[in-house]
Amino acid sequence: MRDVFTFTIDPADAKDFDDALSFQQLEDGSYQIGVHIADVSFYVRPNTKTDDEAYQRGTSVYLVDRVLPMLPEELCNDKCSLRPGEDKLCMSVVFTIDDHARVLKFKICRTVIRSDFRLNYEEAQDVIMANQTNETLTRENRNGVNSYASTMQPVCDSRLIEALLTLNNLALQLRAERIANGALTIEQEETRFRLDKNGFPTEIYFERPNEAHHLIEEFMLLANKTVAKAVGTGRPFVYRVHDLPDSEKLEAVKKFKREALQTAKRRHRTISAEALNRTMDMLTIRAQAKAVYSTYNIGHYGLAFTHYTHFTSPIRRYPDLMVHRLVEKYILTGKPCSLTREELEEKCEHCSACEQEAAQAERDSIKQFQAMWMNDHVGEILTGHITAIMDFGFFVQLDESRCEGLIHMMTIEHPEEYILGDQVTVQVVRVDLNRSQIDFELVENA
Repeated sequence: MRDVFTFTIDPADAKDFDDALSFQQLEDGSYQIGVHIADVSFYVRPNTKTDDEAYQRGTSVYLVDRVLPMLPEELCNDKCSLRPGEDKLCMSVVFTIDDHARVLKFKICRTVIRSDFRLNYEEAQDVIMANQTNETLTRENRNGVNSYASTMQPVCDSRLIEALLTLNNLALQLRAERIANGALTIEQEETRFRLDKNGFPTEIYFERPNEAHHLIEEFMLLANKTVAKAVGTGRPFVYRVHDLPDSEKLEAVKKFKREALQTAKRRHRTISAEALNRTMDMLTIRAQAKAVYSTYNIGHYGLAFTHYTHFTSPIRRYPDLMVHRLVEKYILTGKPCSLTREELEEKCEHCSACEQEAAQAERDSIKQFQAMWMNDHVGEILTGHITAIMDFGFFVQLDESRCEGLIHMMTIEHPEEYILGDQVTVQVVRVDLNRSQIDFELVENA
């Protein structure tokens, strides 16, 4: 598929491009859309040292100031990365889709692609927005420099505009269908840092998913769901499953919202809608079961899918590499799996544990850099809202930086007056960099 128009959209600082989309309109008006995933399984064979190390790591870990890749950089950033202007091996799901985002047919196959463009999410969003505002954008006038090594064409390339706008329209329909079927739509801001040359944070900022993020997300979800369904049932397979939430915790979330509004009304106080919604989202997430890998398909509650797997990121997730190998056997060659279900389930449990460890490391990294940031703000008076109430004190998240710190109970004169979600004014009194802990004190009557 070297001659089919193809492009990638990734974070601006990404080097491991593991997915690409191809687009062309067919004579009957439908669209052929390819979801192309780097064919890591071609390079990483089972029972090799590289495979063993990748399995032990389970996933790449994305810390604030560095990436700990699952695979050697020669593979993840070079041979497997779908860089523009280079022939790359892929495992692909090629869809025929109509204007209503209905899949008419699909094919799972191995391909060779040649990406025409490498965009980041902001640039892709610019193209979408530029069409809506009739604004002309080029790589040079947006970034100051040309960031594309393969071509010198402007971002307003007609093929790219057509592809992005059509795919965005289809993605909006796919997303609407998921939501109508009961999928969760909680979207959290991602905390980002700008670092100086010595690795210290100079700015904290936040990213929320935009239309370009949703575009890629929906087609990756479609590919993952399609692969899981194509394998069918009765054969050992690696599913991504998400159990039903804890009903008591969900009821507690609803009760909290009712009581928070009633308490605010009784005390003649106004609760910040943004703070309340943020707290509600946090509590709702806490009520959810954790998504894990398993050979036992119970469906994915959060996505409202009966079948789901992880197929689209084999550069950074070992389960995706396992899925590629199973797809090769079951769909491409018709061979049986060499592993028993018990052996595959053991690998699933290992990968789920690695994922949780990586997620904790990433959270700890963010806390560490938040503490480094707040260390320069000791003594300042700031506003935030209460995110947790414990026997030993209140946790408060600052409104501007989203840094979270503790108000010790011994410093609170009337703790019974405060509820979860309350807006408060605090002073930063100390920061423990070794423990990544931030301490606040309430500023009464601020």
